[in-house]
Amino acid sequence: MALITVQFTYITGLSRNIFRNVRLTGSWDTNNRYSNQWSSIPMQQITGADGCPCFTATVQLDDSQIGWLFRWGVILDNDVGTNVWGIVTEIDDQNSLECYRSFELRTPSTQPQQETYYLTHCRRLGAQKYYPASTTQPEIRFTLWSPNAENVEVVFGNGSGYIADDGNGIVTSPATLPMARQSGGIWQTNGTGDFTNFNRAPYMYRITKPGGRVAYRTDLYSRCQMGRGNTNPRGNSYTGSYTELDGSVSCSVVIDFEQVSRDFAEQGWNQNQFIPEAEFWRNEYRSDRPIPTRVEDLVIYELHIGALGNGNNRPGNFADAMELLPYLVDLGINAVELLPMAEFRDEQNWGYETSHYFALEYSAGGRDQLKHFVRECHRNGIAVILDVVYNHYSPDAERAEWLYDADNPQQNIYYWYEGNSSNYPQPDGGYVDNMSTGFAPRFHEQMVRQMFISSAAELVEEFHIDGFRVDQTTSMHLYNVLHADGRPLGNVNAFGAKFLREWTRTLKLIKPSVMLMAEDHSDWERVTQSPDVGGLGFDATWYSNFYHHLIGDARQGNEYAKLIPTAGYGQDQPLAMDYFAGALAASGHNKVVYHESHDEAGNSYYNEAGNRVESRRTIASAVNSAPLIGETRRVAESRCRFAVGMSVLSAGTPMFLMGEEIGAQRQYRYGDFINNRENLQQERATNSARLFIFYQDLIQFRLNHSAVKSHQIDIVHVHNANRVIAFRRWDDTEELLVVASLNNYYFGDGYTIWASHIPTARWREVFNSDAQIYGGNNIGNSGATISASNGNIRVIIPANGFIVLQRTFS
Repeated sequence: MALITVQFTYITGLSRNIFRNVRLTGSWDTNNRYSNQWSSIPMQQITGADGCPCFTATVQLDDSQIGWLFRWGVILDNDVGTNVWGIVTEIDDQNSLECYRSFELRTPSTQPQQETYYLTHCRRLGAQKYYPASTTQPEIRFTLWSPNAENVEVVFGNGSGYIADDGNGIVTSPATLPMARQSGGIWQTNGTGDFTNFNRAPYMYRITKPGGRVAYRTDLYSRCQMGRGNTNPRGNSYTGSYTELDGSVSCSVVIDFEQVSRDFAEQGWNQNQFIPEAEFWRNEYRSDRPIPTRVEDLVIYELHIGALGNGNNRPGNFADAMELLPYLVDLGINAVELLPMAEFRDEQNWGYETSHYFALEYSAGGRDQLKHFVRECHRNGIAVILDVVYNHYSPDAERAEWLYDADNPQQNIYYWYEGNSSNYPQPDGGYVDNMSTGFAPRFHEQMVRQMFISSAAELVEEFHIDGFRVDQTTSMHLYNVLHADGRPLGNVNAFGAKFLREWTRTLKLIKPSVMLMAEDHSDWERVTQSPDVGGLGFDATWYSNFYHHLIGDARQGNEYAKLIPTAGYGQDQPLAMDYFAGALAASGHNKVVYHESHDEAGNSYYNEAGNRVESRRTIASAVNSAPLIGETRRVAESRCRFAVGMSVLSAGTPMFLMGEEIGAQRQYRYGDFINNRENLQQERATNSARLFIFYQDLIQFRLNHSAVKSHQIDIVHVHNANRVIAFRRWDDTEELLVVASLNNYYFGDGYTIWASHIPTARWREVFNSDAQIYGGNNIGNSGATISASNGNIRVIIPANGFIVLQRTFS
């Protein structure tokens, strides 16, 4: 009997040492033969060629097993658990949730058979530091996935930041680097020299496609794209400034991402004062201002960086965001959710047209300024949530994902294509539509899934992002149809779900406290269930129906309550409080609820009699866009207080769009947001001072009361004609009763609520939205104690407002 040596390597691609007691397990026994009873052995931790911790072990198998298919995996311990399964990638079967690796034992050679698993590609692809054996100074290695290419080279660009289709813009120093084909469609350079000689060098890949056509392509694992403007030379020679280029088509840049710019003011691709990342992140947290680590504990402020900078002839940037931080601390929120910051098309953009998932948009200030912003947020007890977009790429991805290394549709490696182009009257018929911008990504391709997964892992590890909101997950697991005829594609949906499971598994493995939210409109209960039982693994989902029943001013028909805009007509007809009650009750099922978001304020509209009717900000909806002066402003603010009260006091995680706290009223639209920015700090100090104080007090009330942060909610009273709703909130330590009204008049003699589940007890008013300090009339119960008996309680409710009662136990 001869033995064949198989060496296994588990590569994390992460610089932190986060795993312990790592063990190899596989389908072999102590006799070196296949077995259904798996054996386990310890793995040795070493530093890999990427400079990161990795784990290795060697097994010898009987040569009688040549040709047999073996399975293997990794078990490890991390900060929150033991015996955790370390393989997050599912097998290539749309109907399977199993996560293991497999290999066929091959005829022996002079070297051990190598079996390798990459947890992430954070340090695998792109321009990376490379540590050959017995060296301490890193070399550089470029690695690219390009399975269809006939040849690939790395070419370097000049200071203009663009290489034309004819090669204009290429420099001779550094010299062009050849790349060699490896297995799995990987191309790689070797022995290219000291990393420092290439640091900050602009580069692109020169790819020879099947048929011989040459194309210049950016590095999709680039940590930096040179441009921060809107100019796209469309393949022509370019002699302008790199600052005017659209970064999605410009040169990629070699970055030492283990260094951080010392000075926040330095930005662009050519900073020169750096400190090691360990020094930069030192003293990141304060013991007296801990950041939240549970979705239930968040009060989220949705912040669009580009919409800051009122009065400047440019989009907002991280300098504006840093200036806003004291304002946000005063407001009291404990999480900011940033619209996407990965490289996107044009500088005046919401960010949902992502082209490069590892590069940060330089029109906002770039990668190091984001790190400065995150660090300062953490020092102030504020978690940073980042929107990410995987359901589509930038629609103008000519030098990014589109036809990356081949010109026929079925070889368009980043886009899903069904069958062969000859099967369709038009070549684009085989692409997949998913109710978002552009065609669907190729989720059946593990390298595509891994690009998205690794980019999120990089944001967690390198940028210390605390959580994510994933854009339109329903487009990935539900909405996919064939472009040619619109027929549903269950196989695409299945692989979209597979990707989402792998994504959540990976992030929870490397940072168990990471907070994951999905914009999902399916009401599928599995979105927030564990991947182990077929769930997608999210902590919560955005709940748009809550908004539609509460505001929903750009929705036709009667299927939504649309409480605030209906009340905004100023009449006294009944409101569909019962519709809203259903949404309020559902808020306890792992929901993020909001009375305004970027989607609703900026995208929602309907057509009426040939006219486009667009969504409005809450304060405009509250009085049907009447001029906000005098009594009209006072009533508008009272209805705004009702709206945010229902969100913050619900059983969901509350979120609101920037500007709501000062009664922002200008149209906030995708196409012209830059012309409709508002001066938040000035409004806070003048017209909206009372509304801002209300937000402060209500946010603090939620943070101080554990009952409000629980998932427990019970709707005890709904009356459409009276426009009244009441609900209980409780946990093991306290119980609250919220009574709210959109009636235009208060009930002078009090209002009686009867519900068998209101406990017989004494209740004390602890919050009143109509308090004088908020601009109200001080109508309420004056903090008095009120008795409830046999399910009856009688309270005074303000017009267009709410009160909160707390059960007393004395």
